[in-house]
Amino acid sequence: MKAVVLKSYGGLDALEVRDVPPPTPKADQVLVRVHAASVNDWDWEMVRGQSLVVRLLHGLFRPKVPVIGCDIAGRVAALGEGVKAFRVGDEVYGDLCMQGFGAFAHYACASEAGLAHKPAGMTFEQAAAIPQAGMLAVQGLIDVGQIRPRQQVLLNGAGGGVGTFALQIAKNLYDAEVTAVDRADKLDMLRALGADHVVDYRREDFTRSGRSYDLILDVKTDRAPWAYARALSPRGTYATVGGHIPRLLQTAIGGWLMSRWSTRRLRVVGLKPNKDLAYVNQLFEAGQLRPIIDRPYTLANIADAFRRFGAADHQGKIVITIG
Repeated sequence: MKAVVLKSYGGLDALEVRDVPPPTPKADQVLVRVHAASVNDWDWEMVRGQSLVVRLLHGLFRPKVPVIGCDIAGRVAALGEGVKAFRVGDEVYGDLCMQGFGAFAHYACASEAGLAHKPAGMTFEQAAAIPQAGMLAVQGLIDVGQIRPRQQVLLNGAGGGVGTFALQIAKNLYDAEVTAVDRADKLDMLRALGADHVVDYRREDFTRSGRSYDLILDVKTDRAPWAYARALSPRGTYATVGGHIPRLLQTAIGGWLMSRWSTRRLRVVGLKPNKDLAYVNQLFEAGQLRPIIDRPYTLANIADAFRRFGAADHQGKIVITIG
């Protein structure tokens, strides 16, 4: 099968499309013929190899994970022993980040519990855009952020996958007043999705604007915890789903310290892969949520896809059509 192999850390030149043997499903696993996959922050960090955490988890000097990629959508090609929830030919999708990765290939193995049935009206590209970004949006807003109707909500880094899902959830389900923060070239798209206010972060620092928010959902974590706390209402919550590891550690420690003397909360969202796929299916089928997909890519130009992702030029999710 064709697969994108990460030969070494350090850059896009290390990505190579190769012929490799297809995986064989073990007990309680499903072999999926992958039709689409999407790019996530963790994929980009593995390619760069600049994070010590990534290297400790996936190989200190060279990647132990040959085929990267988390989010897949495709058809069940074979079943391992004991699989009961799926049949050959079922259309499925899910996140492989806790299952060994392998999304950027013609075939990938996934645990039975790590997949969901794809709704008939959802394309493979739409399905591949959902698992990681959709879960972070749901878990950040609802589980950790405890969003309530008509709150003042700010989304920092709103123009990517997590942000575009979170914007639709906050508006369509909670009638929140949403402020979306990103680059100027993404603001029209965010207005079209329903943002009440937009902020070009290159021109304005929302933490110094004087406005306060009941809930801030952040995908960047590019400021000190105290700056975010300044933009929260007295009982507001800041929840971050991504960013550089040192800032995330700062936020976790700062949030614990702040809880000793303040009613404001700072939280780091720990992803629970695939937990809310059934819920997202319901939202999709009800017309309350749709993936926003950037320009089309294939395995042949996957380096271009990563380059666009790394530059943060994309709007919504970058999806790779596998075939």
